[in-house]
Amino acid sequence: MRNIHVSINGQPKQEVPHATRVQELLPAVHHNLPVVGAILNNDVVPLCMPVCYNAMIMPLTADMPHGHRIMQRTLCLILAKAIHAHLPGVSYRMCHTISNGLYVTVDWPESESRETRNAHATALKDAMRRLIAADLPINYELVSYEEALNLFESTGQNDKQNLLTHRNPPSVPMLNCDGFYDLAFETIAPRTGIFPVFDLFPYDDGLVLLMPTMAQPLQPGAWHPLSKLTAVFREHRAWGRILGATSVGRLNQIILERGVDDLVQTAEALHDKKLTEIAAEIASRSPRVRLVLIAGPSSSGKTTSAKRLCTHLRVNGLSPFLLSTDDFFVGDARNPRDKDGNLDYEHIESIDLPRLNATLISLLEGRDTVMPAFDFKQRRGVDLLDPQRLPDGGIIVMEGIHCLNPQLTSHLPDDIKFRLFVSALTQLGIDRNHRIATSDNRLIRRMVRDNAHRGRSARDTLAMWPSVQRGEHRWIFPFQHLADIMFNSILDYELAVLKNFATPLLNQVKPTHPEFAEARRLTGFLANFIPIPPVVVPGYSILRESIGGSQLKY
Repeated sequence: MRNIHVSINGQPKQEVPHATRVQELLPAVHHNLPVVGAILNNDVVPLCMPVCYNAMIMPLTADMPHGHRIMQRTLCLILAKAIHAHLPGVSYRMCHTISNGLYVTVDWPESESRETRNAHATALKDAMRRLIAADLPINYELVSYEEALNLFESTGQNDKQNLLTHRNPPSVPMLNCDGFYDLAFETIAPRTGIFPVFDLFPYDDGLVLLMPTMAQPLQPGAWHPLSKLTAVFREHRAWGRILGATSVGRLNQIILERGVDDLVQTAEALHDKKLTEIAAEIASRSPRVRLVLIAGPSSSGKTTSAKRLCTHLRVNGLSPFLLSTDDFFVGDARNPRDKDGNLDYEHIESIDLPRLNATLISLLEGRDTVMPAFDFKQRRGVDLLDPQRLPDGGIIVMEGIHCLNPQLTSHLPDDIKFRLFVSALTQLGIDRNHRIATSDNRLIRRMVRDNAHRGRSARDTLAMWPSVQRGEHRWIFPFQHLADIMFNSILDYELAVLKNFATPLLNQVKPTHPEFAEARRLTGFLANFIPIPPVVVPGYSILRESIGGSQLKY
């Protein structure tokens, strides 16, 4: 049998036997952390993967983005196994992150007291510790389609059956941990004992699985409960029950049964209902609200939310005046730079704060005001020719990533402000063990938008995304608790629409590109959705901000 050539972590190539497994080529520990997976020719692979061609291989540890995902998935598998053993038949779902924890909903029996639920949480934590101490192997197995359906039926995992109903692979990759089976969507650690650090405790009506951060992979991250974010998710779960779609499998069934129009119209109506409530609250505030500040992370839908909110404010007799903080950018010549010397467009001082505050004060005092605009082609600000004046009964609505940061509008009194945080938090799950990350949803939105409106490739968007996320964690999320109210801009049907645009873009990212691993992961994720034709999306929808064709003027 022929030999192949591999380069380990950038070292000179060496000759090894064909089909040598990755774990035989890498050290067990890298930089004092256990190796949990590998990058093989820009793809994330498990340690059991046989290397069958010439390759470059790099180890993954929990302080790296892909290694951190492996840690999260492994701990989720361990928790799922513990729940199936300790609470058989109880429905649960891995949902979304809060602080450094993963929120897990549990449909507790109504008759159970809070004390009993807390006791269950303690028992589950002990069960996870035992599974970790046992250091059980987690094996990859390829089983027939029929066998996979039978395995999930016998263990009561109907959500996975529903998902497979709408796919037809001849074989299904599975994970097997001591007789507990799960779908092998992503790379996972080879044993249960690799990640011993976690915490599990009751929160709201479910649980929080607290995990280490990338920065400190050997201790649980800090926990800061966010009651407003939890309330938004609770509301959206109720929306999911109204829509009848709480999993990708159920969404696919609705699509096949030709219930798309009702689904889309109901989802959009729920958005309108919430915006109506927000506008009514703004209009009823005393003292009178003069400035509405709308913040949120990238591609959360701030711009469309602001425009649609303006319509609802008009219904309440107000005269909204829409502003964007983007118009106050200082330009590349004055823009701050990060520690590597690159332009940091997420920094709050990328905005001309004195000009912004002076403009707001001038408008609120009823004066004619020269308004700025930013020329994105020339990367500099310009003044508009016609001065603007706030109309009678006027209220300024301003959107931008920094709008909840007190530093942005420090010259204005707080009692005239209403703060709105726009999130994109889906209640939809692939199945009960595999959540849809908010950041993935926003990344796909942005990828489609950047290509449609800025001519940017998927590879470019993927390359800049880590920097965007660092900026969000520094400049946006620390201030979300200051919001008076949160608006969830997610549409549970949207990924089935975005798939039409995103998949062809992701397929342009090749195995020779460093972004290939992320592109391949997202392509595999989108493969679970039956596509919905874009024509069903209303012209006023927040989704039109990404796919184009909006009735709103941007």
